[in-house]
Amino acid sequence: MAEKKRFTFIDEFRGLIGVMMALGHSNYYFNSAWLSLDPLDPFFDNTPQFLLRYMGYLCAPGFLLMNGAMLYYVFWRRQANGESIGSIRWGFVQRGFFLIAMQLVWVNASWGGFTRLRLAHFGIIATIGTSMLVLIWLVQLKWQWRALAAGILFFVHPLLLKIPYDLDGPAHYWMQFFVDSGHFNKYPILPWLAFAIVGSVMAHFWFEVWSDPNKRSRNSMITGLVLIAMAWVIRFGQGFGNIFEWDTFFSYSFFLVQKYPPSLAHQFWFSGAVIFMVGVFSFIDQRSPILRPLAKVGRVPLFFYAVHIPLLAIFSRRLGFFFHESAVLGSLLGWVVLLAIMYPLAIWFGGVKRRSKAWIIRMI
Repeated sequence: MAEKKRFTFIDEFRGLIGVMMALGHSNYYFNSAWLSLDPLDPFFDNTPQFLLRYMGYLCAPGFLLMNGAMLYYVFWRRQANGESIGSIRWGFVQRGFFLIAMQLVWVNASWGGFTRLRLAHFGIIATIGTSMLVLIWLVQLKWQWRALAAGILFFVHPLLLKIPYDLDGPAHYWMQFFVDSGHFNKYPILPWLAFAIVGSVMAHFWFEVWSDPNKRSRNSMITGLVLIAMAWVIRFGQGFGNIFEWDTFFSYSFFLVQKYPPSLAHQFWFSGAVIFMVGVFSFIDQRSPILRPLAKVGRVPLFFYAVHIPLLAIFSRRLGFFFHESAVLGSLLGWVVLLAIMYPLAIWFGGVKRRSKAWIIRMI
């Protein structure tokens, strides 16, 4: 029987993503910059505002890569324990559709403090769920084929963006579901699925080939740096794979690779950044417990996501406390207070999830 094992460095990294995401959402509710900032075409007038927004660019790629990695690990561990392929897939099908339902029913409504249902929006949690529903049919392929599939999605996506469609017609649902970003969906399936596939490829190395922690750390950092270098090559070209142009090297515009939808430069850049940081976390975890508090959040990422947004929305947007009235300092203060509330809740729910066998608890 295969041993059930917790990879603490993965939990720690997922915890970091959750904490960074909470800062990004605190920024959204408290920062007055959002009165004029278009997330599809962002502009920043100073370094603190730029950094506060830019650090959130890591979150969605991080969650998709981690989701793909853990799906791969759990799939093969369950098979090693004697569970049938059909049963394993059925478990992930339930999880995938649960995430889609969670997005449509809970998350969408939570952004406004539960003032109304908003079923006609497909967001990041639903995209993660859909990617899971696709990846369960790819996870048995050899890692080379999965890497090829991710590469094809990376390089074909910029070509698909050239397909014209009517923003007000029914075609926009299909285009924004699969390819483009808009009001229906900022996280189209094809480019974000590619991140999940990359995560499943890296899982083959993290959990099997690079079982030695030092080798895993070193090779992950090297792999991450290679992908970042490839992103810079694409960025310097200012042609294929770029949507936002840049004017000066190392300026805001150089680093501001397109996120909605992700450009090719963004996909290489943040795939590399995530893989590099996983290597760093693996290195630190073997030598110090300093990152362990992050694992408390990383063990319950969906709970953390689903609870912290309505807390912010009800307090700020619905009750009217400091909604879009502050700047960087107000965003940071709101974030600290939010973490002071959410961290003990994450610890509590982690205990509940560890003890409970209830289906709904397992899904969350």
